[in-house]
Amino acid sequence: MTHNEKRLWLIENLLAETGEPDYKIPSEPEAQWRLLRALFNMRMPLQASKEFLKVQDEFLSEMTRAKGIIDVNNLEPCKLNNQIFLWQGDITRLNADAVVNAANSKLLGCFQPNHNCIDNILHTMAGVQMRLDCYNLMQEQKHDEPEGQAKITSAYNLPAKFVIHTVGPYVLGELTQEHKNLLASCYNSCLDLAAQNNLKSIAFCCISTGVFNFPNEPAAQIAVNTVIKYLEHNKDLKIIFNVFKDLDLEIYNKILN
Repeated sequence: MTHNEKRLWLIENLLAETGEPDYKIPSEPEAQWRLLRALFNMRMPLQASKEFLKVQDEFLSEMTRAKGIIDVNNLEPCKLNNQIFLWQGDITRLNADAVVNAANSKLLGCFQPNHNCIDNILHTMAGVQMRLDCYNLMQEQKHDEPEGQAKITSAYNLPAKFVIHTVGPYVLGELTQEHKNLLASCYNSCLDLAAQNNLKSIAFCCISTGVFNFPNEPAAQIAVNTVIKYLEHNKDLKIIFNVFKDLDLEIYNKILN
């Protein structure tokens, strides 16, 4: 199958799975991708057939190669610390050993179709297997994931090897010391998982600064301070701060360079 044929095949199979096989599929490739992504986003954490996974994995891998994979070994270190790197762009392009996902307490991904949060994007490009892994972890745990903690899964079709899912604090009203402590705990929990799994590089998103309302500047300072302290005892780990917004790039540049 061609790339376009795979996209259409995946849409038809997911529509059949939802009980809407007669849904009118748009003809434009971009519109088809939006529909496919929405179907991925809404799919429950269920086992998929080997044939589905084969076609999905080929399709998503082709998309990732077309976007271009960023080799973290080619990034320039920051002036503050030669183990820390700053990169602006799509985190699903980074081939770090692990990328960090800012998850919610259910730890199952974002079910809102085509939502632009990192949780949605990482689950989309990893494939349906990652949601099932998260579901199995949560079934074993038997309660929501606490703020400041983290879990690790395979990254499947992402260039990274693993995804570390952490739940940041939600700031409603005034920023408190408890919020700050919980955010620092997110970074430490992710770093501990990286060490436990012998990872050599980890890319952090800007945890809690989106819909969780943590102010960007103090969030960045906490992130850097926590990582710097951790690196005092770990000289082999490479840290990438991945930013998407120009505002965060400016803040991290000011701190790191």
